[in-house]
Amino acid sequence: MSGTEGGFVRRIGLFQATAINMSQMCGIGPFVTIPLMVAAFGGPQAVIGFVAGAVLALADGLIWAELGASLPGAGGSYVYLRQAFQYRSGKLMPFLFVWTAMLFIPLIMSTGVVGLVQYLGYLWPDMTQTQGDLVGLGVIVLVIGLLWRGVEHIARITAVMWCVMIASVVLVIVAAFSHFDAGQAFTYPDHAFELSSGHFWTGFAAGLTIGIYDYLGYNTAAYMGAEIKDPGRTLPRAIVTSIAGIMGIYLLLQIGTLGVVDWHEMTEPGSVASQSVASAVLEETWGKGAADVVTVLILITAFASVFAGLLGGSRVPYDAARERVFFRPYGTLHPRHRFPMLGLATMGVVTAIGFLIGRHTDLATLIQLLTTVMVIVQALAQIVAVTVLRRRQPGLRRPYRMWLYPLPSVVALVGWVVIYGYADKNSPGRHPIEWSLAWVAAGCVAFVLWARVEKVWPFGPKEISEEYAAGADPDAEGGTPGTPGVAKAQGGTGDA
Repeated sequence: MSGTEGGFVRRIGLFQATAINMSQMCGIGPFVTIPLMVAAFGGPQAVIGFVAGAVLALADGLIWAELGASLPGAGGSYVYLRQAFQYRSGKLMPFLFVWTAMLFIPLIMSTGVVGLVQYLGYLWPDMTQTQGDLVGLGVIVLVIGLLWRGVEHIARITAVMWCVMIASVVLVIVAAFSHFDAGQAFTYPDHAFELSSGHFWTGFAAGLTIGIYDYLGYNTAAYMGAEIKDPGRTLPRAIVTSIAGIMGIYLLLQIGTLGVVDWHEMTEPGSVASQSVASAVLEETWGKGAADVVTVLILITAFASVFAGLLGGSRVPYDAARERVFFRPYGTLHPRHRFPMLGLATMGVVTAIGFLIGRHTDLATLIQLLTTVMVIVQALAQIVAVTVLRRRQPGLRRPYRMWLYPLPSVVALVGWVVIYGYADKNSPGRHPIEWSLAWVAAGCVAFVLWARVEKVWPFGPKEISEEYAAGADPDAEGGTPGTPGVAKAQGGTGDA
């Protein structure tokens, strides 16, 4: 019997971890964003966006791999930021991460449900707005119901849905290349690659944002670090394998689609190609019956993505609550099935709210908003965390060390800064940068109030805890990190 960490059981192996990542990555995303990517670039050169997204995902994925292998706890980024930033700012950074994650993770899931209902419209063309809203809410309730059980059952469900996901994308790719028109796929508009044009770089930034959104999910298993068997080897392999696999799938899917459906149709509002491009590919190549069947598989794929995302995301507030960095009720596990009940329920509710909002807004703008919120507190902070931990905890056991360090950190930094810097230009009138800064500022205010109640820094001593460097072996089967006994208190303004 595997051991436990804080009540969790290490039962998820490499295949299940990779399947969880890939199911989250390749949900409805590429099937609804291919037209958005084409519109951003203004032509079939949109494939650049998926390549750029893959480069950023791999660079950022290597950061996750090092952190996840050396700090395999429940909550992912929460653990990494807590360990790296505790020396100067106490619990501020992990608090802000949980604050933002409770928003951006469900928002990502809500875009998946929006896409699911969008594709359902191909099979149900007379579906009204209200009917679509009710279907989406019903899907969310079903996901929560399936997740309300032990993780060993969830792993089996995820593996089955992963197989359906692979089948759906493979069928679309095979159909596309069975009637592939290379001239259509590789004929570009004039000045498509004019690098001196401001339009190109604005389109590139928008495409990079859409691209990384499609790859998001390569870190899902890291949120479940306390439930991963042999995490020092499993997490890096699952992250890199899932990114490489999805990159190949996306490139084939994008190029194949452009070889069947004229890119102008994808950018025409209200057209079948703009709403359900994969269904349009199947209808054009193998007929309406095949299109209906594959559309059903795509709906299951979208469902699997939401399922995997809420599975991993619901673990985020659990560890924070146990460490007195978030509301304490979030630290309670189901008495029988050992999963965080309140975290799952809360994220389900926020997903439902985000879905209803997304149904009445522009999907590209919703992607911009959730991405800018994520960039500040998670993406950029983790880049810093890798370097800080190498300096602060040189003795930390690192089963995996980032390849070509610090090059991936530099590439990731540039990519995330480009996405953030161009956010307002790509969403005129919506001000995603201002909204993201306002959300973080509100989180800082909430932290000050929380810290005063809990009497922690800056209203009490810092609690420095290097439990993962305390000599325990978290990579061993059933292993657990060090105990809270290694924590040491420091003055409220002192440094470690």
